[in-house]
Amino acid sequence: MKVLLDTHSLIWFFSGHPNLSNRGRQIMDDVNHQKLISLASVWEMGIKQSKGKLSLSLPLEDYINDKIKLEDFDLLPIKLNHLALISTLPFHHNDPFDRLLIAQGITENIPILSRDIAFYSYSVQRLWT
Repeated sequence: MKVLLDTHSLIWFFSGHPNLSNRGRQIMDDVNHQKLISLASVWEMGIKQSKGKLSLSLPLEDYINDKIKLEDFDLLPIKLNHLALISTLPFHHNDPFDRLLIAQGITENIPILSRDIAFYSYSVQRLWT
């Protein structure tokens, strides 16, 4: 199964944070799943880091590259069809990063690992519990 990771799921998994659901941890630990990190999440992490809301052990680019190499994660690029879909999405969710993840999940037909229940308002599969 392919799964797209919401930014908090990604951060919580890498940090061993207890807020990650048991199902989320099982999915991310399973080598048979293709775990995708959206470039939108990397962008969001960069913004959080610049605001002092996120501290990483390495510069962001090195941190993500290490996780891709060592933890068997893949990057999901931002494509024009993802951005085109955003303009048609209703505003059930106002976070621009989450709206892009939703558009990617819908366009690529990939479930999203997120605790955010606002995702249920869209035609994307949300995984959590």
